[in-house]
Amino acid sequence: MSELLLRLESLAHTLPQRPETAIVLTLAAYFAGLRLFNWLRSPAWCPPILLAACLLAGLLALLPLGYTEYHRGVGWLTWLLGPATVALGVPLYQQVHHIRTLWKPIVLTLPPAAILAAGYAVGIAWLLDAPPTVLASLAPKSVTAPIAMGIVEELRGSVPLLMGALLITGVMATLSITLLARWGNIHDPRVIGFALGVNGHAIGTVRAFDIGPTAGAFASLGMSLTGVFTALWLPMMWYFVG
Repeated sequence: MSELLLRLESLAHTLPQRPETAIVLTLAAYFAGLRLFNWLRSPAWCPPILLAACLLAGLLALLPLGYTEYHRGVGWLTWLLGPATVALGVPLYQQVHHIRTLWKPIVLTLPPAAILAAGYAVGIAWLLDAPPTVLASLAPKSVTAPIAMGIVEELRGSVPLLMGALLITGVMATLSITLLARWGNIHDPRVIGFALGVNGHAIGTVRAFDIGPTAGAFASLGMSLTGVFTALWLPMMWYFVG
């Protein structure tokens, strides 16, 4: 009996250090979030990724597993964000005939929208006397995660803080655009999808695909162009402003 207890105690100490533990916890939290989302009848204000993040945070608080060890264990899942983003080019290609007809409004609206998305968050944080690390972490909050992480590392910000900002931004942008489209009687899936992609990155894009393939394609376009445009102008402006 004592030998069994020693083995269980040893397992309790070694299991959290194994990378498989972090992967299993992440996938379990995600699928549990999906089930809970469906049980709540798919509320727009509470997407599955938010539910999964809350469940995962609770598990990490209860288990003897630090964030550093967890982040190291799910490294390959983070790497998969890049291929997943690239795969959005498939629906983008399928809707390219619609995109070609609207290239002028896209070119005119994207730069100010991307600049405002970074500017207002940094401006509010600056007025609240936030340190430079916080400012750098909030600047790319509307950019899809693979590009945003590269930007925040170049700006010397905090990746964990960025991930929290990405989650909050995606949820709030999805909720706000859904409500504004309803109040403004906007039903064009191209407009709604593009707005979701520009402001809500991957979370908004998922919501756009729930609306339809056209909205999803324009969300993919908005998310991709916002990421590329922000990656070009934000680091240069950051160092110019000092």
